[in-house]
Amino acid sequence: MSRTVKPWLRLRQGLEHDYQVLTVREDKWADPRTNLEHPRVRVDCADWVNVIAVTPGDELVLVRQFRFGTGADTLEVPGGMVDEGEDPAVAAARELEEETGYVAGRVIPLGWVHPNPALQDNKCFSFLALDCVKAHAGQQDEGEDIAVELHPRADAPRLILEGRITHSLVVGAFFLERLRAEAKTP
Repeated sequence: MSRTVKPWLRLRQGLEHDYQVLTVREDKWADPRTNLEHPRVRVDCADWVNVIAVTPGDELVLVRQFRFGTGADTLEVPGGMVDEGEDPAVAAARELEEETGYVAGRVIPLGWVHPNPALQDNKCFSFLALDCVKAHAGQQDEGEDIAVELHPRADAPRLILEGRITHSLVVGAFFLERLRAEAKTP
């Protein structure tokens, strides 16, 4: 038997600390069961996109870059932030081209997830980009140092299971792709 979860009431909004790609604040909330006050941290940031990019030769276009949270490089799909007012599909195509120099023949939405609903309200939209061809060397943003790698598309499950792809939102994108593919088969 399930019970209904009541919404919490925000009592006070804290001061925002702006870190360019996100803002952080601590709000005070009232527990609906006890009415006791609890501080909760909130991180506001733009929506994000992830792009599973596939070449006509059935290769994945992946990126390797240093991540400060882990202090190590990671193997990921191209992706980034959605600009204010920008359609996520347009952002996906833009991020793919900026980071890798590849241009997609078509971009297919796979779905979206909340990256961390405990702290954030943004969404991460995942896309499948097919018929991707190399158009140029890429135009990385200042502060980005990205190496592009091609891997056989069939290797994606192995790369995840071996711990070579560890970014949870990237794993989620591949899971969404699999769910979409399975939903289309009887």
